[in-house]
Amino acid sequence: MSTNLPRRSSPLLLAALLLPMTAASLAVNTGCKPKAVRGGAGTENPNLDNAAMSTTLDRKDLEDLLKVNLDKLFASPWWGSMRSVEKPAVVAIWPFKNETSQHIDDQLNTLLAQMETQFVNSGVVNVVSRERQAEMAREVQVQQNANIYDPNYQAQVSRQVGADYYITGKVGSVDEMINGERRVQYTLFVQVIEIETSLVKFQAQSERTKAIVR
Repeated sequence: MSTNLPRRSSPLLLAALLLPMTAASLAVNTGCKPKAVRGGAGTENPNLDNAAMSTTLDRKDLEDLLKVNLDKLFASPWWGSMRSVEKPAVVAIWPFKNETSQHIDDQLNTLLAQMETQFVNSGVVNVVSRERQAEMAREVQVQQNANIYDPNYQAQVSRQVGADYYITGKVGSVDEMINGERRVQYTLFVQVIEIETSLVKFQAQSERTKAIVR
């Protein structure tokens, strides 16, 4: 008596049927896998840093904002007067106040280091080391609190390190959202203050807008 029982599939036959599907899946997965890339001058992706990844401030934003302000400063009457003095003036650079809702302290420290480099390499003014300035600040109990942005404390510490001028500034933002779109307008403000007179010798600001649009 014969029975029509289903015949078991051969393991080799199953493997042969599944192999193309598995290979296709692997190809798709491999194609979608993220990979690390290198960008910047001299690489295969020289414009990688130019693309905006979000509405937050990135290194390029701050570099662009700083360049605009420094271009204005180097073209200002105050800078012209610094070129004509016999003895170079001494300048102290203070931390810039972050008035945005973002944590950009590291980016601001990088910005200040770039500013310091520009002034030092200009050969027009002498620049107080920020490390030395921090030491003097600790001596008069100016630490990382609200006092560090107080003009009275800035002038006091700058005077103690022998500076003639100090540079201060801040970063602000205006954030707007509507219909799922977002726009953030940033401003970098820079001032040069003469310590002896408390007069503002130079000030400028630069703007940058970033947005998420549909």
